[in-house]
Amino acid sequence: MGETGNVIKAPRLRRIAAEIADDPIHAVELVRDRLETTLIRRRSKASLRRLPTPQKPYSRVDEEIMAIHWVHRIALPDGTVTPGDWDTGAAMRRLRMPDDLSGKTVLDVGAWDGLYSFEAEKRGAQRVLATDHFCWSGTGWGSRAGFDLAHRLLRSRVEAQDIDIPHLSPESVGTFDVVLFLGVFYHLKEPLAALERVASVTSGMLILETLADLTFMRQPAWSFHRGRSQPFALYRHWRRDPTTWFAPNEAAVVTMLEEVGFTKIVRVFPRVGLWRRIVHFLNAFVPFFNVQKNYRMVFHAWK
Repeated sequence: MGETGNVIKAPRLRRIAAEIADDPIHAVELVRDRLETTLIRRRSKASLRRLPTPQKPYSRVDEEIMAIHWVHRIALPDGTVTPGDWDTGAAMRRLRMPDDLSGKTVLDVGAWDGLYSFEAEKRGAQRVLATDHFCWSGTGWGSRAGFDLAHRLLRSRVEAQDIDIPHLSPESVGTFDVVLFLGVFYHLKEPLAALERVASVTSGMLILETLADLTFMRQPAWSFHRGRSQPFALYRHWRRDPTTWFAPNEAAVVTMLEEVGFTKIVRVFPRVGLWRRIVHFLNAFVPFFNVQKNYRMVFHAWK
């Protein structure tokens, strides 16, 4: 029986039943994990189905696109959108990147497939440098293949440099009016040292996007994940990401940005409304209450 709607394949149910029989003590946690995985995959597939998809017979370019595991959804000149795992349209909206980057120089730290680098170029940036190492070097499951193909199809002028964050400096890459540091911060074992490197090449504005945790706390705080997210957290799939190390709260991000030389810091996402304030209060004072404990945050910072 295929998997459609809310139906889960029978063999998968049999595997879950067998695992429960082998380890009945952790049965509840096992069932919860399997259901979470199913829902995450279903949500990802549903969003992918809304994208324009190539039709048979496939062109050479279609075959090149399908041969790559994409993480970014990049609109190509022929109307095709690369089938990335992430809903990068929503991510782009919450970044609140300046609409006009005319005459600006932009550095994209951790570019991966290069969506944000290409977007900066589209918005008029005079020079864009995309950098990565973890993905482009083959250490992670990603590669540079997506960036290179999109770069060619877009006929982009974006420059690329394989360099790790500890090696960023004015001497190695120069300084930039706008630096994009998106979805990288919480993957680092030494986040303050990395932020110092990023600050050293920022002459104007930094846009930082990160996973956040302990959001109900007013004092600076980090949760140590080591590949696990907090149980029942909103972003539960991070529990299976061995590259998630630390997740800060807002106060920690602001304090660290000030420490490395930024003087004006604004959180642009999320906007904290009444519901989130209620949730923060319950998280802080009600035992065992743990709803929306972590989520994404975006900050704009200037020196």
